[in-house]
Amino acid sequence: MKMKLHDHGVYLVNGQLTDTAPAHVTEAEARKGTIAYGILKAHNTAPDMKDLRIKFDSMTSHDITYVGIIQTARASGMEKFPLPYVLTNCHNSLCAVGGTINEDDHQFALSAAHKYGGIYVPPNMAVIHSYNREMMAGCGRMILGSDSHTRYGALGTMAVGEGGGELAKQLVGRTYDMAMPGVICVYLTGRLNPGVGPHDVALALVGATYANGYVKNKVMGFVGPGVASLSA
Repeated sequence: MKMKLHDHGVYLVNGQLTDTAPAHVTEAEARKGTIAYGILKAHNTAPDMKDLRIKFDSMTSHDITYVGIIQTARASGMEKFPLPYVLTNCHNSLCAVGGTINEDDHQFALSAAHKYGGIYVPPNMAVIHSYNREMMAGCGRMILGSDSHTRYGALGTMAVGEGGGELAKQLVGRTYDMAMPGVICVYLTGRLNPGVGPHDVALALVGATYANGYVKNKVMGFVGPGVASLSA
């Protein structure tokens, strides 16, 4: 798998990469043409697109994280969940601690869902990511999860894995604040050999970009003829 990292910006024109844009398109206008820009703009509550203040479509947590998040939000004045909040019970379900199976956490989530309007997923029914992929993800949506790999980009959803503090902020009406990220175009060519899958592509990207910070705090958009050979 060959990979080339460009040290300058590129344009995608009629499906092809080029160093120059059409005469009537400025660099600033071209930046607005990415899928990432459109999704962020639709969820930004700030007056401009330089410093974003994002409100998400939904949130998700599992039973290692949701107790602290909800307790923090309650202590901060929350009276109801202002957005759909999925509470799954898939990480502590089989972890025996002190002679229990963490049923107290699960009962807390069930009572919180009744009181504040959340979505409760019972133990052994679904893992956090499978539920969100099937029930909450969708083109153009944004999901915030208290899990490091809450990412459903293959389904058109810009999802973010964060610490619990950011979810508590959403629950009390605050925003997710960040500078507008750069967008990295991942242009794929060719076809994957049998036995090579999307995970292998991801590992190759990690190998080429982790040490040099090429995609740090960036959004990656996958385009090009090679995308057709990647499964979701």
